[in-house]
Amino acid sequence: MRTLFVIAITMMLSASTQAQVKPSPVPYFTFGKGLGIIAPDSTFSLNLRFRIQNRFAFKTESGTDLNISEVEARVRRMRLRFDGFVHSPKLTYVLQLSFSRGDMDYESLNFPNVIRDAYVQYAVSKQLAVGLGQTKLPGNRQRVNSSGDLQLADRSIVNSTFNIDRDFGAQFIYKTSFYVLRGAISSGEGRNITSSDKGLAYTGRFELLPFGAFTNGGDYFEGDLVRESKPKLSIGFVSSFNENAARTAGQLGTYLYEGRDIKTNMVDALFKYKGFSLAGEYILRETNNPITTNEDGDERYVYTGEGQNYQGGYVFKNNVEVVGRYSSVIPTQAILSKEKYKEEYTLGINKYIKGHRVKLQGDITLQSSYRPQSRVDHAWMCRFQIEAGI
Repeated sequence: MRTLFVIAITMMLSASTQAQVKPSPVPYFTFGKGLGIIAPDSTFSLNLRFRIQNRFAFKTESGTDLNISEVEARVRRMRLRFDGFVHSPKLTYVLQLSFSRGDMDYESLNFPNVIRDAYVQYAVSKQLAVGLGQTKLPGNRQRVNSSGDLQLADRSIVNSTFNIDRDFGAQFIYKTSFYVLRGAISSGEGRNITSSDKGLAYTGRFELLPFGAFTNGGDYFEGDLVRESKPKLSIGFVSSFNENAARTAGQLGTYLYEGRDIKTNMVDALFKYKGFSLAGEYILRETNNPITTNEDGDERYVYTGEGQNYQGGYVFKNNVEVVGRYSSVIPTQAILSKEKYKEEYTLGINKYIKGHRVKLQGDITLQSSYRPQSRVDHAWMCRFQIEAGI
């Protein structure tokens, strides 16, 4: 009997051990940055996130006439994001879709441009990764930062005028604790274009991190929400060449009547320490003969010129942040008859409820536009925005 009892106990323990190592028949769910799903055999993962930006804003007639000339009341952004891995954690993907009209380039393309990101990346090593698909090019820092991770309700006029946005192509990234190198060869046509001309776009970005890496990737979101315990600095250099670009801003804008080679150079810097952040960037865009015409004499042109943006903020311990920004855009002489100099002075305040995922934002901006030796036109703009997402 004792022998049979020992045999029975051994069989039950063996069965219990086998049951513990047997894969689960249902997916695993995780709740962190979004809703995560992992396959029972760990051959794929899916992370689902969404975010919305609801905005109310108005603009005055002038700097002294405070009657309202424009009102903005809309869903500025509404996006779904899916990311994870397939087959192996080394093979990752990201898919991002936009659904608000103002977020789909509808005015310039006349069709709903829903797909923002559709990108697959393979981690060759801990330092090196390569990928193929449509995503952001390694351009200026403010553009590379997510629109949900900004200190103010939107990016600056420098970014909206000169950024190189998204494109389809091959990219690589090589990252260490003290520098990051990114490169891309892309179509040069922008998002979701079905055909391409003979020219391609070539983009490179180098980032120097003299004090080491930022905490939790803090060099890719605005504001020092993590309150860096040691000073952190990142200095970035970007060069982009879009050969035979078809659109007024390279990857963005309406279509030119004739292709142009567009060169864009950028320098940016970011500093963070104990809740304080300071960022700046300079962008220069050039091309030969920016103006194109058709047979009827209509003109479309590349916006050539330079822009500067500087902003700083401080996050108090109650997660309230005060932010200031100065931006200027200066067109070249070739298009000065069509474009004015522009300047903006902005003061904003944020309340972070759950970091950048849930926050309240408000700001007031003094806008100025003028030509040299001419009258300066002023106007005030006020914005209030709620960001909510997972």
